[in-house]
Amino acid sequence: MASELRALAAVSAAAAAAMAYARFATARLAPGVPRLSALLPVLALLPFLPFAFASIHLRTISAFSLVWLCAFKLLLLAAGRGPLHPSLPLVRFAACAALPIKVVDDEKRKPTTSTSSSSRRLAPAFVLSYAAKAAVFAALVSARCYREGMPAYAVVAFDGAHVYLMLELFLASAAAAARVVLGAELEPQFDRPYLATSLADFWGRRWNLMVPAVLRPSVYLPVRARHGAAAGVAAAFLVSGVMHEVLFYYITLDPGCTTGEVTAFFALHGACVVAERWWREEARRRAWRWRAPRRAVATAMTLAFVTGTGSWLFFAPATRSGLDKAIVAECEGFMAFLEEAGWKAAAAARLLPS
Repeated sequence: MASELRALAAVSAAAAAAMAYARFATARLAPGVPRLSALLPVLALLPFLPFAFASIHLRTISAFSLVWLCAFKLLLLAAGRGPLHPSLPLVRFAACAALPIKVVDDEKRKPTTSTSSSSRRLAPAFVLSYAAKAAVFAALVSARCYREGMPAYAVVAFDGAHVYLMLELFLASAAAAARVVLGAELEPQFDRPYLATSLADFWGRRWNLMVPAVLRPSVYLPVRARHGAAAGVAAAFLVSGVMHEVLFYYITLDPGCTTGEVTAFFALHGACVVAERWWREEARRRAWRWRAPRRAVATAMTLAFVTGTGSWLFFAPATRSGLDKAIVAECEGFMAFLEEAGWKAAAAARLLPS
């Protein structure tokens, strides 16, 4: 644990220095080739930083934040597009670049919202919600020993819940720290994906929203402008699949686990989102007497499709390589560390004079 903390401090310092360089280097350069040339050293550095971690979780989160999101944000900066801009204060620039967060735009901010000290406080409902999710996640890790005896459909639901809670807890922790430091309102990273009524709703408005926040301006909009919306959607999902393959390499450190199945998963979902959109437009244009399923039915169908195809294509490389067991073992080790630290803190508190 001590070595991982040292690695975290070193990676954080390197990322902060790189983001400071990126801000100052692009401040006097016009968008385009000059900015891109100035950012090349940072773009070349980012892929190496996650290798500092032995922890699967830290290596994965750092690869997601730096190799994917941060690199795409810097490429958008080189093109003169948001969310980064050299005029941003240094701390905000570095946080928005290196962390999986997005500050709410001024036009989206509610009139009652301010960036005063109230923005730095975490709402009690937020804290209670994530405390409950952390408790559920801990229960899932503790119950992992019963996974082998579960029926196939229960294993899929179990693994899906584990991934969802793990991602949301990690990303919410980063967002909470950033909110306290920046004193700014942040866009949500998840929006109850278990309530999605379609694939477009699931991927575009509810699941891991920091990904569509960078894929929309960097992939979808440019492709849509040239080849139409359907091609833009397909291209965004294809790029997402390729970047997930990259993440799988960082997770496993085994090139053999990048089999293309994850890319196929996202390509399939991209095609299905395009099909959903086509069906809705055709039904509206031809005035078909087609009645959409009830919300509960649509949600059940959406989640069944996501978990079913996920078990078939997304989770398959992880289970074949034993990665799922390694992730659970690391979670159990971390929980044991927290439990031991809690007992030591309680013992120290009892020794303090009253």
